[in-house]
Amino acid sequence: MEDGKPVWAPHPTDGFQLGIIVDIGADTLTIEPLNQKGKTFLAPISQVFPAEDDVNKHVDDNCSLMYLNEATLLNNVRVRYSKDHIYTYVANILIAVNPYYDIPKLYSPDTIKSYQGKSLGTLPPHVYAIADKAYRDMKVLKMSQSIIVSGESGAGKTENTKFVLRYLTTTYGSGQDIDERIVEANPLLEAFGNAKTVRNNNSSRFGKFVEIHFNDKNAVVGGFVSHYLLEKSRICMQSNDERNYHIFYRLCAGASEDIKKKLHLNSPDSFRYLNRGCTRYFACKDSDKQIMQNRKSPEHLKVGALKDPLLDDTGDFNRMCVAMKKIGLDDTEKLDLFRVVAGVLHLGNIDFEETGSSSGGCVLKNQSGQTLEYCADLLGLDQDDLRVSLTTRVMLTTAGGAKGTVIKVPLKVEQANNARDALAKAVYSRLFDHVVKRVNQCFPFQTSTNFIGVLDIAGFEYFEHNSFEQFCINYCNEKLQQFFNERILKEEQELYQREGLGVNEVHYVDNQDCIDLVEAKVVGILDILDEENRLPQPSDQHFALAVHSKHKDHFRLTVPRKSKLNIHRNLRDDEGFIVRHFAGAVCYETTRFVEKNNDALHMSLESLVCESKDKFVRELFENSSTTKDSKQKAGKLSFISVGNKFKTQLNLLLEKLRSTGSSFIRCVKPNLKMVSHQFEGALILSQLQCSGMVSVLDLMQGGFPSRAPFHELYNMYKQYMPDKLTRLNPRLFCKALFKALGLNDNDFKFGLTKVFFRPGKFAEFDQIMRSDPDHLAELLKKVNKWLVCSLWKKVQWCTLSVIKLKNKMSYRALACIKIQKTVRMWLCKKKHKPRIDGMVKVRNLKKHMERINEVVNVLKEGKQEMAKQVQVLAASIDALLAKIKATVMTWKEIDTEYQGLVKRSEQLLSSMQKKKQEEEESERLKHIEEEMEKERKRREKEEQRLMAKQKCCVMYLQAELEFQLAQEREEQVQRAAILEQERRDRELAMRIAQSEAELITEEGQMDAGLRRYCIRDHLQPKPRKINTAPKMPADVNWGPQVQATKAAAGVKKYDLSKWKYAELRDVINTSCDIELLAACREEFHRRLKVYHAWKSKNKKRNDDGNDQRAPKSVTDYAEQNPTPPMTAQHQEVAMNRQQRYFRIPFIRPADQYKDPQNKKKGWWYAHFDGPWIARQMELHPDKQPIVLVAGKDDMEMCELSLEETGLTRKRGAEILPRQFEEIWERCDGIQYLKKAIENKQARPTYATAMLQSLLK
Repeated sequence: MEDGKPVWAPHPTDGFQLGIIVDIGADTLTIEPLNQKGKTFLAPISQVFPAEDDVNKHVDDNCSLMYLNEATLLNNVRVRYSKDHIYTYVANILIAVNPYYDIPKLYSPDTIKSYQGKSLGTLPPHVYAIADKAYRDMKVLKMSQSIIVSGESGAGKTENTKFVLRYLTTTYGSGQDIDERIVEANPLLEAFGNAKTVRNNNSSRFGKFVEIHFNDKNAVVGGFVSHYLLEKSRICMQSNDERNYHIFYRLCAGASEDIKKKLHLNSPDSFRYLNRGCTRYFACKDSDKQIMQNRKSPEHLKVGALKDPLLDDTGDFNRMCVAMKKIGLDDTEKLDLFRVVAGVLHLGNIDFEETGSSSGGCVLKNQSGQTLEYCADLLGLDQDDLRVSLTTRVMLTTAGGAKGTVIKVPLKVEQANNARDALAKAVYSRLFDHVVKRVNQCFPFQTSTNFIGVLDIAGFEYFEHNSFEQFCINYCNEKLQQFFNERILKEEQELYQREGLGVNEVHYVDNQDCIDLVEAKVVGILDILDEENRLPQPSDQHFALAVHSKHKDHFRLTVPRKSKLNIHRNLRDDEGFIVRHFAGAVCYETTRFVEKNNDALHMSLESLVCESKDKFVRELFENSSTTKDSKQKAGKLSFISVGNKFKTQLNLLLEKLRSTGSSFIRCVKPNLKMVSHQFEGALILSQLQCSGMVSVLDLMQGGFPSRAPFHELYNMYKQYMPDKLTRLNPRLFCKALFKALGLNDNDFKFGLTKVFFRPGKFAEFDQIMRSDPDHLAELLKKVNKWLVCSLWKKVQWCTLSVIKLKNKMSYRALACIKIQKTVRMWLCKKKHKPRIDGMVKVRNLKKHMERINEVVNVLKEGKQEMAKQVQVLAASIDALLAKIKATVMTWKEIDTEYQGLVKRSEQLLSSMQKKKQEEEESERLKHIEEEMEKERKRREKEEQRLMAKQKCCVMYLQAELEFQLAQEREEQVQRAAILEQERRDRELAMRIAQSEAELITEEGQMDAGLRRYCIRDHLQPKPRKINTAPKMPADVNWGPQVQATKAAAGVKKYDLSKWKYAELRDVINTSCDIELLAACREEFHRRLKVYHAWKSKNKKRNDDGNDQRAPKSVTDYAEQNPTPPMTAQHQEVAMNRQQRYFRIPFIRPADQYKDPQNKKKGWWYAHFDGPWIARQMELHPDKQPIVLVAGKDDMEMCELSLEETGLTRKRGAEILPRQFEEIWERCDGIQYLKKAIENKQARPTYATAMLQSLLK
């Protein structure tokens, strides 16, 4: 998008408008429209597209445009439509815009002849070109073809289908009556299956697939019509401006007086099934005068006839009668058709009223008696039976009483109306099936080689109110769109392969998930609807809720309140659902979904029509397969799924389409008013998007959508080139241009007949070529240079090729010689291989003789004899070698002599080894005798020396013993004196204790306990002090407070629940009672756990976890592995005096997210004195060390016991005391503990006792 260049920007009514970019935003562009200078608007970047230099220029194929996008596609269609060129190609797809008037000579016989046998693209786009392409593909490829005609109502699908059929039967027909019958079948099908809608005066309310069959000579031999999904709801109800099917109005307007009287017909406003919608006839001025006044409705008389150049009810009735005659329907059968149509009209005029009785049923109104008689007469039914069947429902009992008893259930007015409408729909739908069957019978064929099928089916539909019919149509279009994407992409890939481009496969977005949403087994919407129909009391609300519950997370489905339209947002969740189709989201209202999905009648109505007196009516229902099913399920309404029947038909159709070649015609409706020369851009753009044309452009963006034959480029640019270049052939000319321009090789590809461009690159090439003359002169120099270089490279290539050929010949000659030498060598080896192998083995044996010579040289006795034997053996080996060389010997002879020599050499070697062993044994015995003599002499000398030494030692020991005895006697005297003094001191202490027993306080007891605790924890004073400590007698009198405490503890087993925290702490710090001390510690730590649990539960939201007392791994282990309860006494005794030290990694929660790489990992140190912690440290790399001691810092320390922490089970967690004490001293732990002891805040532990002893 260059500055100043026009672009296409979105417009609400025209689709796109021309403008200029004036500013660029983050994701929007500011556009100034060309036709409104000074005004600007914002547009999303994704919806702004570059425009062609000449916006009024048009091309036959949109792929020939320089810019390939939806805006240029719409503009090209607009320009062509303004010039009455209603057909446009997008590659091989035909876009057809409905002109709403007859363009002269567009479909004339001369036009038909001109397209016969012409390739696609040689003539202007036309529906005949698509038809001829399908025929030629069938003929050349020997494969059936399909033409898919799609578009919304009023786009011209039916007319284009007729043009295709007319072209094929006219051009390639056999010239027999069968060709005319195929064409004449259309008026009959349109009369019974087409109707006037708001969007189209001749709208097909069913889909059809018309097959034209050809023989082996490619001539037409017959046809077949398949139809899909007739809109049965239109029979009973139409909108204000819409009509019922054409046949009703044409019969009222064009029937003769005799037929009119026989069928009791009147004006359309006298029938309920017609007067709810438009009751006017289609007629021109002349035909309007021919219609009698009593056949016209008041609306027709007041407003006038409906106008349409292709429709005339009176004339169409006459043409239909002629067509019936041509396809083989006689007057009787024609009258049968008219009679059933009239019977449906009269059936709709039957009215009901309440009976007023307690039964709650209904009866026919008095004025409906005549109507009932007409209806029964026309359909061949009994009048009373018809009355009963419409007002009651017959049921058969299946349990209780007499099985099979018939019960008549009276119907309410609403139920009777529904039964009447259901019967009318069933009769008309089977009549339509019969019409299609008779049409197929009128052009039969025995054998067929191939066929060309034309599919005429409604396109994607979305209205304000969408029901079951739109759901099925859009499901069909989802399947066709998937087929369309696969087939178009496949043809594009085949073109690339045919041209030899070597392009990678182009991928596209698949809509399989949307298709699965509808048709999947069990959870698909159609299966959910069938399951709802099978319930005893089905409802549309329950069905909608089931769909939402089973697909609540599905991307393609959502609730109505999320719609962009207010009318849909007012719907409840149980009233509809939204499906995101490939063409956009559609909100479906589920009202009457259940009713429309059931194609069965009640047993009473089914039996009534099956037993009709009229043979024609009876055959309509006898041919249906539903009669048997309804009789089998007589107890309730039988169920025949419309949705699943349509799914089965659709899958068969797609299977047939996939087995054929395909062409596509996309019909477009230019405006909603259905007038000529009015182009509504936004409406057409929406249709192009819904038909998948924009998606095709997106697919082509990944490939090479812009393409041009070499001769076209040659003709386009030869006027700018000199004669020297124009003499080149077109391919070489194009190659020279591209190479000279230096274009990127990824932007274009040379095929066999065309050059392919990436999107937009053709525009760049064209811009370069049409630049100023100076640039062209420079370009000419580059082209000349490239041509010279190209020729020089060809010469070089030829020279190199000759040199390579010469070298290859020399190489092959040398290779032949080498092969000869190798073969000769192999033959020689094969001949002499046994002798060569024999000589190798004998030579190895000769080398073995060297070892034997070494053994001989070592011998001391019999050396000459052995050397002589060795020489004899060596001479035998040499003789065998000479014999092998001189004579031709077999492998067996050589091996026999070789084995003999080996045996002799082994015997000689074993004898020499035996002799050598004997010599070694005699030498060893002699050496042993000498050693024994030496040892005897050494022992004699050693015994003499020991005797002298023993005499000296005895004398020394006697002197030492006398000295020790003297010292022991002296020590005994001193010890006796000390014991006497201690006895006197103890007696004195006992007397003092007895006199002052009442003054001994609890504090004194605590101090004594503390001293005893310190002594127990390895404080070991001298034995003398222990001996002098006074022992308390058993009958000592304690103070009253101490006695009360011990009595309470003895009675309640240390019930500490009412003790205060301070009391527990004081007892732990002062008590000498082991059991009481253990109980207090257990209760103290239990309260700490409860407190910390409460604190954790009620922490602040922004708490960063800095109050964590132990690593998370420790607390997690304690939570996951609760330890079994253990008595305090047992625990204290079991773990008393155990001092254990641990170290594990520690990361505080506050640092966990700041440091995900664990660079700030710290360490947690713990010293356990027995089961409880005594000292604790935390070391972090970016913080001061945290030092804690028991007693002073209980609230910040780990409250768990050693068993609960699981540290003893952690590998590598326990460390040596020396390691802990080094870190403790480095972190000033000694000073911290010293201050706590001085302030009487530290609990007595092993650490405090050790520090106190060191200080003393």
